[in-house]
Amino acid sequence: MMKLVDMHCDTIYELLRGTNEQTLFQNHLCVDMEGMRRAQTMAQFFACFVDAKEWADASGRKPRMLSPNDGAVLTGDTWERAYARVLEMLERLGKEQSDELRQVFSFHEMEENRRQHVISAVATVEEGGVLNEKIERVDELYRKGVRLITLTWNYENCLAYPNSRDARVMQGRLKPFGLEVLRRMNELGMVVDVSHLSDGGFWDCIKYGEDPIVASHSNCRALCDHPRNLTDEMLRALAAKGGVAGLNFYPVFLKKEEEREVEEKREGTISLREIARHARHMIDVAGEEAVAIGTDFDGFVAKDTAGYISHVGEMESVWDAFAKEKITPRQIDKIQSQNALRVLKEVWRD
Repeated sequence: MMKLVDMHCDTIYELLRGTNEQTLFQNHLCVDMEGMRRAQTMAQFFACFVDAKEWADASGRKPRMLSPNDGAVLTGDTWERAYARVLEMLERLGKEQSDELRQVFSFHEMEENRRQHVISAVATVEEGGVLNEKIERVDELYRKGVRLITLTWNYENCLAYPNSRDARVMQGRLKPFGLEVLRRMNELGMVVDVSHLSDGGFWDCIKYGEDPIVASHSNCRALCDHPRNLTDEMLRALAAKGGVAGLNFYPVFLKKEEEREVEEKREGTISLREIARHARHMIDVAGEEAVAIGTDFDGFVAKDTAGYISHVGEMESVWDAFAKEKITPRQIDKIQSQNALRVLKEVWRD
């Protein structure tokens, strides 16, 4: 049985940064072939992620730190270098294919892989700034197999503004080019991802997008007041649009810092129950059709993961935590894969 669809990991980014010996078959990361087999993975989304500040200086010197509203200082050359890195990651994902893992370009191919017990690899881009005001790049990325774009990361870019604790940045809307990209993604059948996006940008996607949208790796702001998470109103709007939110396993997005400090003295910084609590809250607020998985594996390093989850092969412990939170077997099935698959079937064009 193949039952897991994980809408976000940063494993390809980490593989490209690491040694040549590391592959999806053998590495020291959170996602590998053995772990995906244990998790009964049907589809793993692999983010081609770039942190723009790493490409802000062509000389190789370490650039100064940028805050979310510093994105405007990033030059076109910066985004060109970042785009080249995305293409490298797409090439690397292609080289990782095997008899057990195949990149998919359509929902039909994903279904065919499932019938053949082959894991589907879905290419995504995490940082729409790499489009660099070139709308033709949306089509180029689509031809290369990208089926989801996360519109922003942590900096302002040519599409929009990022999530931020600065209220002015958080209210930022989609820019004219962002609206153009949204329309083109809808035309092609690419999933629009609002994780990392400002609240203002989120509401523009809800208003102007024609297809369901996703927050591939975001949690509940009501339980953890972090700007990366979604308010109850946003969760309901996402559900009404037919979209899903992927539960993110990063502790910072699961429990408030002061709560984690108190818990640390007793039982560690975080527990699997926190993931289940966010799942429970999403179901209660937005319905059981709105919840999916977006682990963010290999996208974070937690201080203390004793008794927590640190590898895709340990996913069974998450389902056990869900059951303890009185999430039903039917609801667990939907969270594991069915909700995400429904969105893909509706958005992707075969």
